[in-house]
Amino acid sequence: MRKSLNTVFRRLSDVRRIPVVERDVVTPDGGVLALASYGNAHADGNHRVLVVGGAFITALIYRPFAQSLAVRLGKEWGVDVYDRRGRGGSTEQPSYYNLDLEISDLATMMRATGARNLFGHSLGGSVVLNAVQSFTGHGTASPKTVPGGKAAFGDSFEDPTLIPAKLAVYDAALNIDGSLDAGWLTQVQSAAADGKWHHAIAHVQRGMKTLPTLSKVPEPILAALVLLTRPTPFGKRVKTLLPTGVGELSAALTEEDHAEDFASLPEGTRFMAGSLSPEYFRVTAQRLHAVVSGSTYEESPKLWHGAVPAAMKELIDDIAEYFTAQSTGQSTGQSTE
Repeated sequence: MRKSLNTVFRRLSDVRRIPVVERDVVTPDGGVLALASYGNAHADGNHRVLVVGGAFITALIYRPFAQSLAVRLGKEWGVDVYDRRGRGGSTEQPSYYNLDLEISDLATMMRATGARNLFGHSLGGSVVLNAVQSFTGHGTASPKTVPGGKAAFGDSFEDPTLIPAKLAVYDAALNIDGSLDAGWLTQVQSAAADGKWHHAIAHVQRGMKTLPTLSKVPEPILAALVLLTRPTPFGKRVKTLLPTGVGELSAALTEEDHAEDFASLPEGTRFMAGSLSPEYFRVTAQRLHAVVSGSTYEESPKLWHGAVPAAMKELIDDIAEYFTAQSTGQSTGQSTE
């Protein structure tokens, strides 16, 4: 027992000592993205992981995850996390916001950090997968819809230098061949437009089902419960991020994608899902794994959708082992080839 406690305390001490460097990155359309880099500030691109976070979450909330991952990866590695549009220190979502802009932003951050490894969580997983699909030349996104995009990227996002050496996603939020019924989005949009933020959040929870118990609560009661959180840090955060959340959920989930559209993703891509996460995350991951040659699927036992920002050790160990493994086919945990 004493040895186990010493190990835990040593790990916490290592995490607290992880250095962080913060800076702003200017985008082609003149926006600003806030970037936080943990671990080795001078790590080369092959030893950098760029983390793309989900909806209603800021880069600051991913700090424990980034710090713990940097410790687990080792002293040669750096972990970069940025605030996507409309959160933290980054520019608000512009009127022309869409998935093309998210891809432009991700490409900009990859160039700025030099990272050759990508990790996406939840809606961030959707951004990552759509972006890499576009980098291979098989996506439908276009830099022409982004002010300054053509000057920065040309007529398309195709760029072999941006295809990551390793790519992993956990509970990627995509609607693959109907894996997610996104009909609730219209209710979210309507409630948000009417200023009923607590009802909008209730509809998001009942639709995404990331907290299974709450997702079963009738909407009026759940909305009342959400309203009670208004003075809390959680309530303040989700209310502030609601306009951003509505925009990004609409951009990512409104249209149904097809698994075959992502068949060009690189070999060795790791699709991860929590065994306690909503079923559609696992269905989505399995459908993508089935069409991406050389990919792996890993179901994390007893872990849930929020296990990434919670910095669960089991998940961090799996992610770190994936990125540090010499062979992209090497696997840990419950993985299927």
